[in-house]
Amino acid sequence: MSEVVANLAAVRHAIATAARQAGRDAASVSLVAVSKTHDAPDIVPVLEAGQRCFGENRVQEAKAKWPALKDRFAGVELHLIGPLQTNKVRDALALFDVIESIDRPKLARAVADEMGRSGLRPACCIQVNTGREAQKAGVDPDQADRFVALCRDEFGLPLVGVMGIPPADLDPEPHFRLLADIAARNGLAMISMGMSGDYPAAIRLGATHVRVGSAIFGARS
Repeated sequence: MSEVVANLAAVRHAIATAARQAGRDAASVSLVAVSKTHDAPDIVPVLEAGQRCFGENRVQEAKAKWPALKDRFAGVELHLIGPLQTNKVRDALALFDVIESIDRPKLARAVADEMGRSGLRPACCIQVNTGREAQKAGVDPDQADRFVALCRDEFGLPLVGVMGIPPADLDPEPHFRLLADIAARNGLAMISMGMSGDYPAAIRLGATHVRVGSAIFGARS
């Protein structure tokens, strides 16, 4: 068994364990295997092991490797988890099944306009900057409810959830609770939170999707 396949099995086991300890069905938590910066040959063993949900940060990088992989492996669900520039919206909608990083009105409008033009309607999440960090994308938590309403009512986006990345140097649990609360009061079913270092805690606090990269693929290229 290759190292990445062994890592994948270990992560799946840890997800199931965390879910069971939280009194949840393991099937209620989806693993988004974060394949950013890793080339197609590194991803193939994970696909061959049955993983079908993947996350990428950059549209251009994903465009270079995923169309061929999607042709080869049926049932792939590709998530955009990095910032989306408005000039990349058309390519993003053509490639991704879920866009997790809707974070500003200008982008929401551009996505809605392209959906109207193309007829493509990937599921969308709003990204919340729970730590209010200047270097990170995401709507301020205090503006999240208003932004959800804008995306739904004015732009008609197929909004399904929230996504967030807690500050690296702080306890992530208050940030996970904040995201879960925003999702609950807005009737959003998908909560994308938790990464390689903290996904068991995220599962305990309600994550439906965990984004795990280095624990599967190793250090980034």
